[in-house]
Parts: sequence; C-alpha cells; structure tokens
Amino acid sequence: QVQVAESGGGSVQAGGSLRLSCVATGTIFMVGWYRQAPGGQRDLVATITTEGITNYADSVKGRFTISRDAAAKNTVYLQMRNLQPADTAVYYCNAKNVLNTYWGQGTQVTVSS
Repeated sequence: QVQVAESGGGSVQAGGSLRLSCVATGTIFMVGWYRQAPGGQRDLVATITTEGITNYADSVKGRFTISRDAAAKNTVYLQMRNLQPADTAVYYCNAKNVLNTYWGQGTQVTVSS
C-alpha cells in the first residue's frame, strides 16, 4: 500500500515563493502535483518520472520546478516562484505504480495580491 503525504503550503504575497514536499512510501514510478481551486477541477501542475523526465502545465512553465531528492527518490519537491493569485489552490501530490494511483490529503497555497 502506497501512502502519500504533502507539506509546505502556506500564504504568500504575489511574487513570492514556496516549496512543497511530497513523500511517498512503497514502489512508485511517477509522482505528480495537481491543484484544485475553489469550484474548479483538479488540474495537472507537473509530473516527474523515476528517470527524471518532467512535464509541466503551460501556466506554470518557467515559474515552477519539480524535482526528486537525490538521496530519497520517493521525496519530490515543487519549487514555486513568482506566485500569483491565480495559483491559489489546494495542491495534491499523486503517486502512481503499475497497480494504482494514490493521492495525498492536499496542502493549501494562498497567494494574495
């Protein structure tokens, strides 16, 4: 059974930065970050594979960076820079293996103008 836990959310002003962390237990091959704004759907933010291949939503390219911890491969970070009010959402970590997809409980990111 894979368990996923996020941390690092908070409140910042526009232009600020935050780093989210995701720790997944068990065997996984891809980790992704998704976000859901109030009244909206859960959208992809970024993903990274065990080989380090990354993918980003167009809205965050150049501002967000997803990476794996060099020592703990099941720890994934989302470095968010130049945050804007439109980035306000609950951010969820998602881990996948051949059997299933697993979600964390989410962490709130609030960006004020």
